[in-house]
Amino acid sequence: MSTFISEPGTRLGGRYRLEDRVNASGGWAAWKAIDETLARPVTVLTFARGFPRITEVVTAARAASRLTDARLAQVFDVEEDWDHAYVVMEWVAGDSLEDLLADGPLDPGQGAEIIAQGAEALAVAHAAGVAHLCLNPNSLRWTAGGGVKIAGLGIDAALSGVTADDPELADTRGLGKLLYAALTAHWPGGDWPSLPPAPEIDGHLCSPRQVRAGVPTGIDDVACGVLFEHPGGGTPQVTTPAMLATALNRVIPAPAAPPPVPYRGYATGTGPATVAPGQPYWQQDGGPPRRGSRDPMGGRGSGGPRVLAAVAGVLVLVVIGVAAWAFGHNGSPPPPKAKQTHSASPSNTPAAVLQPSGAVAYGPSSSGGSGGDNPDQAGLAIDSSPATAWNTDSYQSSPHFGNLYNGTGLMLDMGKNVNVSSVTVTFGTIPGTHVRVMVGNTGTGTGSAPPPGFTLLNKSSNAVKQVTFTGHSTASGQFILIWFTKLAPQSGQSGHYQADVFNVVVRGSS
Repeated sequence: MSTFISEPGTRLGGRYRLEDRVNASGGWAAWKAIDETLARPVTVLTFARGFPRITEVVTAARAASRLTDARLAQVFDVEEDWDHAYVVMEWVAGDSLEDLLADGPLDPGQGAEIIAQGAEALAVAHAAGVAHLCLNPNSLRWTAGGGVKIAGLGIDAALSGVTADDPELADTRGLGKLLYAALTAHWPGGDWPSLPPAPEIDGHLCSPRQVRAGVPTGIDDVACGVLFEHPGGGTPQVTTPAMLATALNRVIPAPAAPPPVPYRGYATGTGPATVAPGQPYWQQDGGPPRRGSRDPMGGRGSGGPRVLAAVAGVLVLVVIGVAAWAFGHNGSPPPPKAKQTHSASPSNTPAAVLQPSGAVAYGPSSSGGSGGDNPDQAGLAIDSSPATAWNTDSYQSSPHFGNLYNGTGLMLDMGKNVNVSSVTVTFGTIPGTHVRVMVGNTGTGTGSAPPPGFTLLNKSSNAVKQVTFTGHSTASGQFILIWFTKLAPQSGQSGHYQADVFNVVVRGSS
């Protein structure tokens, strides 16, 4: 009898019920299954009798199971009996990089950010002696909680028999290909079914900037430093995931001030943090930005200065003409007027302040359920006192919640459905916090991710001091979620990370 299970409804280990086969290859299959003991979806690998690499797969799965970084898909269970072997892993929901690239390349800063997170996670894995070796656009996912997940660590390589003399270099080159794809929506050095091959000049791959205008020089140099023997810009060759994470974090552009007409929404801050305009690429109309939806050169094309000079010249001539006309009609130029200031129309009048009826901590708990961090302090974030605050727990070793979770947050209950035009949050004074502000109609969920159906108002990748999150259009709902995906260093505590919320002011209408 074959152990290659092909019937939905089969139970393995008395608890894992197979539901849908999601992938299969020579001698193995991957299933979406339900862990009936914990009532959660899982991924299960099953094998045919005689599959030659069961030992390697089981060994790789056991090695991966010892890693706890939340950005790495977890291995929950391994059965290594030759005739009944299976592996149970985390079911990773969300969009793969391949999904995100379906309509074109990502914003360069956003693409570099998710690859940097993936590189940080793989650096943790390599420090424990575990490599991936089979990175592709389906290996990297963006989860509903706003974080990166890397699937198939070690296991994909064992399934296909892939090895490498230098695992760190192999994974770094794999990450470099993902970075190139994120920046250009082309696949370098080979074929990938959903992406066109990277273009070449004289037998050499074009750099990202040669493929797509608007890629910042620093990010382009890092990509070249990973993939090419002769990197551009004097950047040294990058040979480990840790080096890649460091290099990307140095060149990811700081969020820019919003343009006069934001294409989606923006946030402003009185502290040094200002948030780039618009929703992130994974929220725009359900997918990444469309090709040509914005000027890729940001108005910095070669014709820009000439156009501005021409416009300025026309304005000068107009002013001279008006002054001459006035002098000719009145005998003297008109008296100077006080500088006119903008008068807000009723629609621009600041929205009313809305008082939340309550606040609760929202997020995972150490027991695996819901509960959030410091629930007894949640009300301090809405007491209008700048001297009191709600804090996340203090996490050690990693700003990603000690590599335990993807995020945690604070949920405000407005008491009824309201139209939210802005949310002003006073954070701590240490830079580094990543946060998203969302609006929805349910205040409950698993705690491991924002509840389904929440609308992103806006986000910040450097929330510090006071930041106002404003959407281009009003968001409606009863609940407002302040969801953290990365923490800032904790003051006076080396190696500890924490986020603070001193005050929240909601503006809008009932």
